[in-house]
Amino acid sequence: MSGYEKPSRGWGYCAPSPVLLLSLLTAAPLGLLGEETRQLFEFDSTNMSDAASRPPGKSYSPYSLANFSWNNITDSLDPATLSATFRGHPIRDHTGAFANGSLAFRVQAFSTSGRPAQPPRLLHSADTCQLEVALVGVSPRGNRSLFGLEVATLGQGPGCPSVQEQHSIDDEYAPAVFQLAQLLWGSLPSGFMQWRPVAFSQKEGSRESAMPCQSSPLYPTLAYLLPQSPVVRAFFKTQNNFCAFNLTFGASTGPGYWDQHYLSWSMLLGVGTPPVDALSPLVLGIMAVALGAPALVLLAGGLFLLLGHKRHSEYQSIN
Repeated sequence: MSGYEKPSRGWGYCAPSPVLLLSLLTAAPLGLLGEETRQLFEFDSTNMSDAASRPPGKSYSPYSLANFSWNNITDSLDPATLSATFRGHPIRDHTGAFANGSLAFRVQAFSTSGRPAQPPRLLHSADTCQLEVALVGVSPRGNRSLFGLEVATLGQGPGCPSVQEQHSIDDEYAPAVFQLAQLLWGSLPSGFMQWRPVAFSQKEGSRESAMPCQSSPLYPTLAYLLPQSPVVRAFFKTQNNFCAFNLTFGASTGPGYWDQHYLSWSMLLGVGTPPVDALSPLVLGIMAVALGAPALVLLAGGLFLLLGHKRHSEYQSIN
């Protein structure tokens, strides 16, 4: 199969096929994923009442993903769904926290537009990828541990880009979540990240297991501290300006990792124009009924008055 297709939106004349895109992602998990996620944080929120505090509790020593051992990717590569899973644990797990657990990154490439079956059901377009992070079975070091990720990305010029928040009245695909976070960077073809500020403490991803996901402002980071990914260099050439930000999942109250020792969160990655959510048919129907009902009432009232006046005029007075 040829690695290049006809021009598509955002990629210019070098749009990779989904199979090639997945091959690039699976070629160097510590390289490409290291450019995206660098450390796994853990906090003890037992005595914390302010969910917005920084840090959100007592901080434990972070897990560096550069010191993780990863599975053989060929065991999880699925050409039918264009997906692969990187599953890892610390090479030296002195505390035994990962004895029965792991940190997993599931990457899925898309060849068409649509939405995944699992929440938060981010809208994707062709030639984009979804990255799902799952922490499963890892023993926490605190009674009410919160976890977080440090995410590194390309910068823009001398400064760092800011996370854009988009608000909507539509929550059909992600119940009770009315926000979408978006990060754009680089020159054309520009890259983007999209995610909803929600994570889940159960695999089903139900509304009852939803917990908040908070992000910090971006800050500059040194390039030499990051893994040198040949895949990233191939797409973005020589790049020395990197930025990072932290994501924290959960709060001291409500659903949390402590429920089932499970945590999942996902984001969309791509190059080009980000997908734009439109109002769902359900919301459009509700709006049509809400706006149309008063008009129908006024119309019915007008007809009633008109017909009533006509009937009254048909009577002739009796002298």
